[in-house]
Amino acid sequence: MRRPEPIARERFLKEDEILVSKTDRRGKITYGNERFIEISGYSEEELLGAPHSIIRHPDMPKVVFKILWDGIQKGNEINAYVKNLAKDGSFYWVFASVTPSFDPKSNAIVGYFSVRRAPESPKLEKVLPLYDSLLKAEQRGGVAASEAILDEMLKKEGVSYDEFIHSV
Repeated sequence: MRRPEPIARERFLKEDEILVSKTDRRGKITYGNERFIEISGYSEEELLGAPHSIIRHPDMPKVVFKILWDGIQKGNEINAYVKNLAKDGSFYWVFASVTPSFDPKSNAIVGYFSVRRAPESPKLEKVLPLYDSLLKAEQRGGVAASEAILDEMLKKEGVSYDEFIHSV
């Protein structure tokens, strides 16, 4: 499926709305609630089996997804502010909480569960300059360059990524 060209039209979640999706271990979508399907602009048939990255906006620094994947593959819950890309090219911001799903018998990770809600504007405004600098570093020197900037900032603040996200 061809990725849409981003356009400067923002979609908004209402404060009480929740987007839910589930994926398998490789990130292929196995479930999306009605509101997730609606805001993404894709049909349920288009989403099921597609990689969750189908909604990844090119303005998002890849290092954020690296942190997310590293954390959830270790069995941790990870939170992040994420700019998503809808099928028509519009975008929408979310505060995402991603957790692994475990097999009850073996305790092995069998997939991932993501719950997303509207981000609080003041917090998002604090994240935007960081994401901008990470993206610029990534464009110059790849994910390693943006990861170095993020690691330095977190070290300076004396917090983990998750602590930072919750403290903004």
